[in-house]
Amino acid sequence: MGNTSLSRRGFLAASAATGLGAAALSACGSSDSGNTSGKTEIEWWNITTTQPAKKLWAQRAKEFEAAHPDVKIKIVTLENEAYKSKMTAQTASGKLPDIYHTWGGGVLKQQVDAGLVEDLTDKVSSWTKDFMPAALEAYRFEDRAYAVPFDIGMVGFWYNKALFKKAGIDTPPTTWSGYLDAVQALKDEGITPIALAGKEKWPGMYYWAYLSMRVAGLEAMQKASDDADFTGEDFVKAGEHLKELVALKPFQKGFLGAAYSTPTGEAATMANGKAAMELMGQWAPVVQADAGKGLGEDLGFFSFPAVEGGKGALTEVFGGGGGHAVRKGAPEAAVEFLKFFAEKEFAEKLVKETGLVPVSKAAQGALTDPNLTAVSDALNKSTGFQLYLDQAYAPAVGQEINDSVAALIAGSKSPEQVTRSVTQVAKSEG
Repeated sequence: MGNTSLSRRGFLAASAATGLGAAALSACGSSDSGNTSGKTEIEWWNITTTQPAKKLWAQRAKEFEAAHPDVKIKIVTLENEAYKSKMTAQTASGKLPDIYHTWGGGVLKQQVDAGLVEDLTDKVSSWTKDFMPAALEAYRFEDRAYAVPFDIGMVGFWYNKALFKKAGIDTPPTTWSGYLDAVQALKDEGITPIALAGKEKWPGMYYWAYLSMRVAGLEAMQKASDDADFTGEDFVKAGEHLKELVALKPFQKGFLGAAYSTPTGEAATMANGKAAMELMGQWAPVVQADAGKGLGEDLGFFSFPAVEGGKGALTEVFGGGGGHAVRKGAPEAAVEFLKFFAEKEFAEKLVKETGLVPVSKAAQGALTDPNLTAVSDALNKSTGFQLYLDQAYAPAVGQEINDSVAALIAGSKSPEQVTRSVTQVAKSEG
């Protein structure tokens, strides 16, 4: 999770419609004319509210000002939910900050289509060429770049090595059938295979999303969104595979009412050795240690298995990160600041002090945590990247996927009904 990135709670509903009117902040997009001091003012909106990251980001702004005496950076830091609400209002008004946080995907695309975002392709290509391709993907549309990432991560299985060993599982499974065998082996040993926060829905969505990727492939995921049609056979198969897993009763007792980070939730169940694995993002170790005892050296990581006969590959990953976009017509100093922010020395400091997974290959030497290194390695080797569905797709579609998959796991919806429900919402959004 790190101090400048977000847990999945923070990624949810990033563009949810709100009933807010104009944001109760000064209007953005007016900094071209400078301010009363004669300096060019750059307004930078971010969501870095925790320490030490908040302090480090403020220091970086001061360092830029020292190197550019004619520039003043005005930092607006907002809590995640407040940021999303205010950005919805700012986008509707057509007045975006000079530099602002973005998760990319469908929300950024809407801003791009409205002509509100600066095309950064030619301005940043010389210094982002060593960035992970997966980190850049969420911010590119039609081969043009509209934001610069500073953080990247992926979802995978976090597992208890000691419990796997007890069940006779020598190596993590790489195929879906092998995964189901591992689940059964754990059950046979009296071990709860999987911790799941059924109450919050989004953790269960990860299974359907990954299975859809593995069965249908990334191109089909995009086509389903473009066509507003998720009723294809491969998406039904994804649900059937998830139903196979649910039939094994792999989750902890009371999982349907369990939250993610509470003292009795998914992370704590993992952290206290009460389950063998969870499917979660790169923030999992931090949340586990906060919610429970933590597993220390017994914690390991492996990628979501491949599905036999599927069109997707084991090396295609599902995740997301954070980036900075620039409003159309912002002062040139805004792009200069993004370059300054991305310099190797500062990137390494963020990795060491805040736990970010670096987007630049040049900064990867700063990684020392073996689990985050495993995540970084998987991202580096990835051959495709799928952004979180509630970011990649329209917000209502992402929410319907969460709701319908939760219903499938609870046994109240069939795989076919999931695809029909999601399609119905997708068409209504179109």
